[in-house]
Amino acid sequence: MRSIWNGAISFGLVSIPIKLVNATESHSISFRQIHTEDGGRIRYRKVCELEEREVTQSEIGKGYEDADGTIIPITDDDLAHLPLPTARTIEIVAFVPADRIDPLQMDAAYYLAASGAPAAKPYTLLREALKRSNRVAIAKFALRGRERLGMLRVVGDAIAMHGLLWPDEVRAPEGVAPDTGVTVRDQELDLADALMNTLGEVDLDDLHDEYREAVEEVIAAKAAGEAPPEAPEPAKGGKVLDLMAALESSVRAAKESRGEDTEAEVRHLAQRGPATPKETGGKKSTSTAGKAAAKKTAAPKKSTATGKSATAEKPTAAAKSTAAAKSTAKKTPAKKTPAKKTTATKSTGKKVSTKKTSPPRKRSA
Repeated sequence: MRSIWNGAISFGLVSIPIKLVNATESHSISFRQIHTEDGGRIRYRKVCELEEREVTQSEIGKGYEDADGTIIPITDDDLAHLPLPTARTIEIVAFVPADRIDPLQMDAAYYLAASGAPAAKPYTLLREALKRSNRVAIAKFALRGRERLGMLRVVGDAIAMHGLLWPDEVRAPEGVAPDTGVTVRDQELDLADALMNTLGEVDLDDLHDEYREAVEEVIAAKAAGEAPPEAPEPAKGGKVLDLMAALESSVRAAKESRGEDTEAEVRHLAQRGPATPKETGGKKSTSTAGKAAAKKTAAPKKSTATGKSATAEKPTAAAKSTAAAKSTAKKTPAKKTPAKKTTATKSTGKKVSTKKTSPPRKRSA
């Protein structure tokens, strides 16, 4: 790899000669500007506005435009003799835990290559020290006309440096977050967690630039005189206003894409969380008790229709021990027997008296 900067790492009194090489490369497809009528190239020519003629690259230098429009020439020699210790040196100023670095500050990445055999020993020393400390080095260096901040860390057997933005170059996120109060329910968080778990992790090596591949297909088709491939029809979907419904659909779709049955799990997650006022425990237990009572009254109603009371058809323990209660139940006409009250007594578990009961008419009064 071609070096873009030569210098040294200053590690206390230790100096490590290094070469700076780019750690990343761009695979994006670049286009040329053309004249749409005839396909001719559109070129930008560098012209001196005083002489009104095109100049070559060797004739072009740097200049700073002052507030009044005056141009102050700045040569490469001027920049090479800047009164800075970082002009040709990556000066390490501190060692900090990696989580102290805000990812928003991350900029371009470089590899630091040892320059020559004498640099091998101090280079290896710094690398192993970074490994054992589980920290990164914060450094200052000058590159492309300005001083920059950098972070040195170990990548395999090499030392990499990430350019960092200065703290005052990172904007505060003011006015970005919603300014309205929003309440997120536990059920929604449960479904969001389920969706995150369903999508799972990914091997970054498996990801690729699909846009670039599609552009290459279009270029290849047009170069062969063929029609470019057409874009697939976008999936038609209505506007989802219900966040819970959107989350449930997302979880279901993600699971189905993996061949998993998720209907029960999605329903279970949607029902989790604290109960709302409409789903309090009291009302639920009342409804359950009502259903139980309704089930228990079914048998007495059927036996009453045959002209016999529930006690006469299926004697209870209390009825067996009380002969008077049996005779009263037999003598009482079916139409006057309060079946519901008998059932209520049975379902509520009240103790049946062993004494001789009063006639049903007086008892109901």
